[in-house]
Amino acid sequence: MDATRSASAAARRGRWAVAAMFFANGFVTGSWAPQIPVLLTRLGISEFTLGLLILAFGLGALSAMPWCGYLVGRHGSHLVLRVFATVATLGLLAVALAPNVAVAALAMYAFGGVIGGMDVTMNANAVAVERKLSRAVMSSSHGFWSLGGFAGGGLGGIAIQSYGHLAHAA
Repeated sequence: MDATRSASAAARRGRWAVAAMFFANGFVTGSWAPQIPVLLTRLGISEFTLGLLILAFGLGALSAMPWCGYLVGRHGSHLVLRVFATVATLGLLAVALAPNVAVAALAMYAFGGVIGGMDVTMNANAVAVERKLSRAVMSSSHGFWSLGGFAGGGLGGIAIQSYGHLAHAA
């Protein structure tokens, strides 16, 4: 009986850990939005160039996702998620520090890659938690992503206004 209770408690902790990772990913991604006007002004770029930079983010995510599946299969989603989550915290800072369009494009590509990689591993973790709990948690996990996006965007705007774009990104 104690083993069953212990496994159930571990599954519940895993459920909240997954929710926290979805929130964190949404927070970092949402924090990018208030950086956009700063990037436009700082680099003196057009909306077209901004669109290409955002495309670089998407291409980075698409490039990373397939090999993240391989990494999860080889090392497990828990370890891979920890690595991507750690690196993702630096992604926005890399974009905020980019001195020109070329470096910004590389930073956006890398930022998209780590966010996309984190996305794959978060979803793999959510599936594992669903199996252990014998109930669905994927929808609420994505809800936590949305809450993180709202929080990141809202608090990001306040942080940029109060402390500047670099302090916010850091």
